[in-house]
Amino acid sequence: MKYLGFLTVVFFLVACSEDKPKDKPIIDDADLPIENLSLEEYAKRHIEAQLKIPGNEKYEMSIYRANLDGDDKEDAIITVNRLEFAMNEAATSPNPAKRAELGFMGNFNHFFFYDGGLKLISPTFTIPSSPLVPLKVNFVSLASNDYQDIQFEFRIRNAAYYDYYSVTNHTPRRVFQWKKFDGLGTKTTEAFSFEYASGTASNWKDIIVKKASLSALPDSANWFTFSPEVKTTNQEIFRFFYLPKELKYVTKK
Repeated sequence: MKYLGFLTVVFFLVACSEDKPKDKPIIDDADLPIENLSLEEYAKRHIEAQLKIPGNEKYEMSIYRANLDGDDKEDAIITVNRLEFAMNEAATSPNPAKRAELGFMGNFNHFFFYDGGLKLISPTFTIPSSPLVPLKVNFVSLASNDYQDIQFEFRIRNAAYYDYYSVTNHTPRRVFQWKKFDGLGTKTTEAFSFEYASGTASNWKDIIVKKASLSALPDSANWFTFSPEVKTTNQEIFRFFYLPKELKYVTKK
């Protein structure tokens, strides 16, 4: 049986990606003592050290708490949006207008994993995307009903994508990616909705992708930032199932 890999290939996305090892083990900053710090305080110090954020930069940090590895300890996903840094970088680039035309695409949206059992925060994970919209985080149960996996939503110009991550051995790893919508504000649009069902190849739930419709872009709205309504249909397009030996979701060709 042949399988079709799940990842959508987006040239600009790949071009902006940083080379990262498959596994990024939890580390602690030796020069950042964390005793008696709240998670918010620890996260701020860790993030600024990892990303080398200067003290005068304004950035957005959000913390989303959930049990992400099944050890009954509360974990967290910490997102960072560096819009100010992206705008300043674009302003000093050779072609600021082109950067604006592309929605300031680049490595400006990041996330970190806080392991509640180890009480440590991971190195940086970067999702190349438009910094005009911070990463959106939702939790779903794919691997087990006893804990949750992570769904990130991010924007690339007038399109939105989902990345799904699952935590294994204290490390988040991407297991699935698919487009949510594309062509917002144009005559040619496409949209998809997602459902989860009992697994057909493993204990992991299957991901069912259905055709959907996209609401129109209002005349005064910005196509880089507007969040349109996605209306689902009953038309199933793909059914992805988790293949343990591949450590990712695949579908039949």
